[in-house]
Amino acid sequence: MSAEPDYHPPCIVLGLETQIGLCIVRELGQAGVRVIGIAHDWGAIGLRSRYLTERLVVEEPRSDLLRQSIRAIGNRYGPCPLLAISEANLSWLDKHRGEFGQVFPVLPDAAAMSIVLDKRATLKAALAVGITPPASIQPEPGWQVSDLLEQCRLPAVLKWSDPNAAAPLLARHGLPLLKAEYAHTPEELLMALERYSPIGAWPIVQEYCKGYGLGQFFFMHQGKALQRFQHRRVAEWPPEGGFSSVCEGVPLSEHTELQARSIALLRSIGWEGVAMVEFRFDPETQEAKLMEVNGRFWGSFPLAYYSKAGFALLSYQLGAGLPLVDLATPRSDLRCRMVSTELKRLARIVLQRGEIADHAFLVRPWHELWRFIRDFFRSNVRYYVWSLDDPQPFIADLREMIGNTLRRS
Repeated sequence: MSAEPDYHPPCIVLGLETQIGLCIVRELGQAGVRVIGIAHDWGAIGLRSRYLTERLVVEEPRSDLLRQSIRAIGNRYGPCPLLAISEANLSWLDKHRGEFGQVFPVLPDAAAMSIVLDKRATLKAALAVGITPPASIQPEPGWQVSDLLEQCRLPAVLKWSDPNAAAPLLARHGLPLLKAEYAHTPEELLMALERYSPIGAWPIVQEYCKGYGLGQFFFMHQGKALQRFQHRRVAEWPPEGGFSSVCEGVPLSEHTELQARSIALLRSIGWEGVAMVEFRFDPETQEAKLMEVNGRFWGSFPLAYYSKAGFALLSYQLGAGLPLVDLATPRSDLRCRMVSTELKRLARIVLQRGEIADHAFLVRPWHELWRFIRDFFRSNVRYYVWSLDDPQPFIADLREMIGNTLRRS
């Protein structure tokens, strides 16, 4: 896509339901970009941001109506890029490349995306560049627990190789899509795997990795990392491991060798644009085990936004055919939190500790409570949704949470 040097087109952001889309809107709006937001729900928090130039709700996701609506925006504004949040929307946009008129979705190469969406393919690519993945076994028809345990020790975590592909198959058989399921004994592993025998497909069995989540984030362009950022997960939901409820920046002077290997991995895949390479890092052994690669904007994106990493702005410039600016090194001294998720996490740790699936998780209720309270008084703490500069999304989110609580009660 090309653009006149003195013309900066608007940017469409598809997916305003979460803090990810909201902070992309804020980053672009604060940089002077006109932002057109598309949501699938009138209650989407991003719709309330003051940085939106135009708002549109299409309640039918990934539909002909959505495609027509996107084309109509291009007819009004001319050539403009589109940034999407979810893997489902990215896959849909990829499937319909070239069908959006003058709107150009910012997408990775289809072959690179297929590798990232397949955990087995990702782990294979990681081994080739010297990244250590956890021992991982894909059960096949006729599997035996004894054979699996010869290659992967317990405890183990069960994960689907491609959750997006597995979801419809599981739904047809009335089975939930579990992002991670723990097995501590051979009996638990057998019970978990037998649940999926009727559909003839099974999740990967992966060895359990101690430590905390370490995320490394890159903007790749023509084989080079134009920007990088990294953080550690201070707290996760669920407590035994999931997504960040609290995260904090890590200086780029740390884990430099691991960063180089992450970049080599993305380069080998042929990745363009934003990506998160996620590890489990054990501070005792200093070992990092690869968990996955997310080829999209990630759940803890607000920390990168507050740290001035500029990933959304780079993505816009790439999609608009504008020169990619050189960005300063992002801050690494900030912490970011999602208070509503922290409260849910505290309730699990204090009142429902028996539901924590990881038996090795260290339950420290008073420590967790003290950190939760103390963070309100730290000057370097930011919030996933709340912003004094743009308060309406938080107010809308709070109103929705109160309403849901009242309806349940």
